[in-house]
Amino acid sequence: MSAVHLEMLSMRIPALIALALGLCVMDGFSAERKSLAERLGYKATDKILIVNGDDTGMCHAANVATIESLEKGLMCSATIMVPCPWFPEIAAYAKQNPEKDFGIHLCYTSEWVKYRWGPVAEREKVPGLLDLDGYLWRSVEEVYKNSIPEEALIEGRAQIKKALAAGIDVTHLDSHMGTLQLNAEYMKVYVQLAIEFDLPLRMASQSTMASFGQPELRNQIAAKGILFPDYFVYEELKDEKNGVKDFWLKIVKNLKPGITELYIHAALPNEELKAISGTWAIRGQEYEVFTNDEDMKRLIKDQNIILMGFRPIRELQRKEK
Repeated sequence: MSAVHLEMLSMRIPALIALALGLCVMDGFSAERKSLAERLGYKATDKILIVNGDDTGMCHAANVATIESLEKGLMCSATIMVPCPWFPEIAAYAKQNPEKDFGIHLCYTSEWVKYRWGPVAEREKVPGLLDLDGYLWRSVEEVYKNSIPEEALIEGRAQIKKALAAGIDVTHLDSHMGTLQLNAEYMKVYVQLAIEFDLPLRMASQSTMASFGQPELRNQIAAKGILFPDYFVYEELKDEKNGVKDFWLKIVKNLKPGITELYIHAALPNEELKAISGTWAIRGQEYEVFTNDEDMKRLIKDQNIILMGFRPIRELQRKEK
């Protein structure tokens, strides 16, 4: 190669590099512009709904209702409370039905008066998570006051590992009573667990984050490769007690394009549930609305709403990484 050719090539290389970098940036920008729905193969205008059943494994009444709603109702996924006494029952079902969508409802509280549970981790490793009776604290505030985030991380890992060891194909994580989401230091634990186990998270909507003074948090977590739905029904729940069915019909009727997660506490309103929870009536109504109610089923069909669980989001997250 002549000196002239070398000189010409040396002049072109920076331009070629700049062009290549520009194409990469444009390609990355294009990917960022695509919505989660589009990256999952849907249209940006599609309304996609995740109906998640919280508190699965808490008691037998919750397990029976969750299974029925997953099999013949509108529930698309459920999250399991690993420390609770009825975990073995739902774990066995999840193992026998691997197509069903189960996440982990990371649990740091034991809120009921007559029905309690303790941690999964060795007690000497998480002393701050234990109340004077040896159970998990009843309130989120007591968790923050008496424990440290490192203990929450140890307990979270233990719960996820126990579920995996039981044969559960864990699809996502969320937090019982919001313990890992209502404090910045515990939120770091939440994100760390998602990164370690490569799982999607439940996340509050952007409007909720902004109202809590955290407008950039969703973007910061997404930058770590963690996926989550576009919207989450949370602040609206204050109106649910005024009429469970009408409340949820209104919520579903007004879904926005994109992926929305809502959560319910489905449980049979039987004597077991009544002995455990003062919210047994609402739990029973939620079970009925999302399992047997024809008006809700008709609304979802008429609105062309697509029902989905968290597994496709988990698979996309792992693929994009």
